[in-house]
Amino acid sequence: MSNTENRCRLVLVAPDMPDIAERARVVGDALKGGDVASVILPQYGLDEADFQKHAEVLVPIVQKAGAAALIEGDTRVAGRAKADGLHVSGGADALAEAIERHAPKMIVGGGNATDRHRALEIGELRPDYVFFGRIDGDIKPEAHPRNLALAEWWASMIEIPCIVMGGTDSQSALAVAETGAEFVALRMAVFADPAQAPSLVAAVNALLDEKAPRFED
Repeated sequence: MSNTENRCRLVLVAPDMPDIAERARVVGDALKGGDVASVILPQYGLDEADFQKHAEVLVPIVQKAGAAALIEGDTRVAGRAKADGLHVSGGADALAEAIERHAPKMIVGGGNATDRHRALEIGELRPDYVFFGRIDGDIKPEAHPRNLALAEWWASMIEIPCIVMGGTDSQSALAVAETGAEFVALRMAVFADPAQAPSLVAAVNALLDEKAPRFED
C-alpha cells in the first residue's frame, strides 16, 4: 500500500448520469480502482427531489469506500443524505454562509476563486479547502493554465489545502501535483468511458506514486 498522505491525492467529480443505478455502479466501480480522497456530487440538471434520491444512493457508496462525499450546493440534500460535506461553487458570500451554518460539523469548501484577490477573500473565511477551476471545467486535455498558476502561488504561501480541476487527460493530474496542490479533481478523465474508470483511477494513483512531489512534514 502506497503512502498517499504525503502527496497530491485524487478527488473525483461524479459524472452526469440521470439513471441512479448506472451512476451508482460507475462511481462504485471507480472507487475500487485505488485511493480517492473525496467525491463531489454535482446537481447537474436534476431537480431537488431527484438530486436527493441520487445523493441517498451515492453517499453511502462513497463513504463505504473510505472517501468523503461532498454535495454541491444544496445543504438540505447534504443533511438528509448524511453527506460528509458541502462543495460551494458560488463566491465568498455563499461560502461564508455555508461555513457559518455547517462548519465544523461538515466539511465546507469551494471556490470560484478565479484570481488571486478572490482566492484570498475565500481564504480569509478559513474553508476546509479552496477549489481552483469549475467542476465542469474539464474541457481540454490539460488543466487550465490559470488554475495551475493560482495553485502554485497558493500552495507556496497558504496552509489551507487546494483542489485543482484537471483536464480530460488523466495525465493532467501530474501537472496539478507539480504545483504543490494537495488534491487534483478529475471527471471526464476518469468517467468518459465508464468501463475504464477503475483502471484509470489505478493509473492516476500509480502516476502520482511514482512522480508526484512529496510534501514536507
